[in-house]
Amino acid sequence: MQSKVKDGNIRSGRLMNMAESFFVVILAFYPLRHVNWGLDLWDTGYNYANFTYMGTEHMDPMWLFSTYLSNVLGNLLTKLPNGGTLVGMNVYTGLFVSLLALLGYWFCTRKLKMQSWLVFVGEMVAVSLCWCPTAKLYDYITYVLFLGCVILLYLGLTGERKGCLIGAGVCLGVNVLVRFSNIPEMAMILAVWAYDFICEREEKLRSKYRTISADETEDKAPKLMKEEVAGNRASASVERKLSENSEEKNMPGQNVGYLKRTVRHTGWCLLGYVAALFALMGYIHIRYGIGEYTAGIKRLFAMTENATDYKAMAMVMKMIDTYVENLYWVLRIGVIVAVGMIVAALFGFIRQKTIKNTTVTKIFTFAIYASGVALGAGMLFWLYRTGRFCSLEFYSYGAMFRPGVLFLMLTMLIGAIRIFHPGCGREEKLISGMLILVILLASLGSNNGIYPSLNNLFVAAPYTLWESFRFIRYVGKKEIAHVTIDSFPAKCVLTAFLLLCLFQFGCFGAEFAFAEATGVQNIGAQVENNDVLKNVKMSEEKARWMTELSAYINENDLRGQEVILYGYIPSLSYYLQMPSAFNPWSDLNSYSYEAMAKDIEELGNETPVIILENECVEYLAGLREASETSRMEEGETDSFFTDRKLNLLEKFMTENNYELTFRNEKFAVYR
Repeated sequence: MQSKVKDGNIRSGRLMNMAESFFVVILAFYPLRHVNWGLDLWDTGYNYANFTYMGTEHMDPMWLFSTYLSNVLGNLLTKLPNGGTLVGMNVYTGLFVSLLALLGYWFCTRKLKMQSWLVFVGEMVAVSLCWCPTAKLYDYITYVLFLGCVILLYLGLTGERKGCLIGAGVCLGVNVLVRFSNIPEMAMILAVWAYDFICEREEKLRSKYRTISADETEDKAPKLMKEEVAGNRASASVERKLSENSEEKNMPGQNVGYLKRTVRHTGWCLLGYVAALFALMGYIHIRYGIGEYTAGIKRLFAMTENATDYKAMAMVMKMIDTYVENLYWVLRIGVIVAVGMIVAALFGFIRQKTIKNTTVTKIFTFAIYASGVALGAGMLFWLYRTGRFCSLEFYSYGAMFRPGVLFLMLTMLIGAIRIFHPGCGREEKLISGMLILVILLASLGSNNGIYPSLNNLFVAAPYTLWESFRFIRYVGKKEIAHVTIDSFPAKCVLTAFLLLCLFQFGCFGAEFAFAEATGVQNIGAQVENNDVLKNVKMSEEKARWMTELSAYINENDLRGQEVILYGYIPSLSYYLQMPSAFNPWSDLNSYSYEAMAKDIEELGNETPVIILENECVEYLAGLREASETSRMEEGETDSFFTDRKLNLLEKFMTENNYELTFRNEKFAVYR
């Protein structure tokens, strides 16, 4: 008999190992599913151009220094085999998503002890919600280091490991050089202070409990224990832990004052943070000079005058507005849950009154379950029927955005509940609080609202599914004022919402690939005369544009020559292998008129190739026609001259006798 049990355990262990190996392989390669999908004329090629031509000669110093380490790492990737092709770079940058998924899987299964299948599903959700092109390395390296900080903080605080706390500080310090706007991540120190407060509070309660237990006057002990332990609900978890883990008496860090412990933990984190900053800033000073770095960062702060969406208050308000707007759905779903709970309570009350009649009892028991299932199904029907909650066009953000916002809100709600739950251990309180911070901080420093938070759920998604699973499986009925409250309707609504999320997120991840802020469609064509775009699938329209332009560039041997791009076509610098004369994306609001005027002036007698989007060509054509009949004095407002930077470029072209030498449906080349 023992032999059979042993064999069964061995088989079970082997199956678990096989399943885990399968999960790891999928999580490693699934992020690479779209490496040859679509042609993006915006962010993808723009970032790869910055990696390829990194340095102050071809980059805007503001972006060079504000995202310095991501540019350095990106430049290294371009030197790897096939690093000069779009598919090759997509593979290399896509591996950062694989790293995030595998790190999240390891942490959740090994340290947080979640079920491996639940974690796998959660990581697949997180990967599927990665809408941001992997070319934006400053985002994905930020997420990797942020996740590293969460892991190291958790290990350092729960195990009193100063090396991990220093490492967490290093991760956040390095992140400032990955993207300067990562400075708000310093707020993760709140998790340290909160955890130390929880530990101090529990230790005080434990100390009182031991004093009472040692007291020989047994008539006093139960009364005091009732006041201190039962009266203070938070101490229930302490009492339980003491009975289960006697070795906890010798835990490191016990009986240490809150202030002393907090100062020590904060000091270790701060040491790592400052050391990383000093080391990296020292290198930049040697490489470029601290003055160059300071000037670039000053321009970063000054750019908010033109790009107002980068202002701190604008970012915060954009995030708040999104959550407030989606309270519309939260309130209605809350009403659905409340109605279900009231109906279940009513059926339960009738069932109690008719408990002697077995048939009636069974009928009302069935009614409770049937009403709960009907409630969940009805909610799903309503959400899809409105047409406003989510779209079935999975190549667009509408498929995941509103469900994603509610998923974030659910995660933060669960985290808050677990933090204040009396039976929740300190470790679970810690990870719950850190995830709330991660969700809120991920959106700061970006003008994309809460989208960055949706892109960074590699611990939050498994956590939410895990906590939801535990609620659905273990939470039952509760007696309140002689009325039985059945949680089954709430479980049905939660299950229905999670199923909707899994379906929407999974299909979105399978079909969405970023291209000009939306998803690619009709990817049945390729460009044959451009080595950078080899094997990339795109629409026939884009393939025609790029084939014609690439043919012109090849025939006139223009590869390697400097180019000025204008009209939301910055990716051409990378696709055509033509370094930018100054800023590849010169029409961005963050690149000011004054900066462009200075860069054009510094060109001197140089005459780079100029490529414009056709809309700009049409604008300039109207501009020239209008200027013949309307001459405005310098400094006056002219309705014809609405784009100052384009007007500046037009003046440069006129002064240097540029001529239109190529034009198709999308692009125009001037030489």
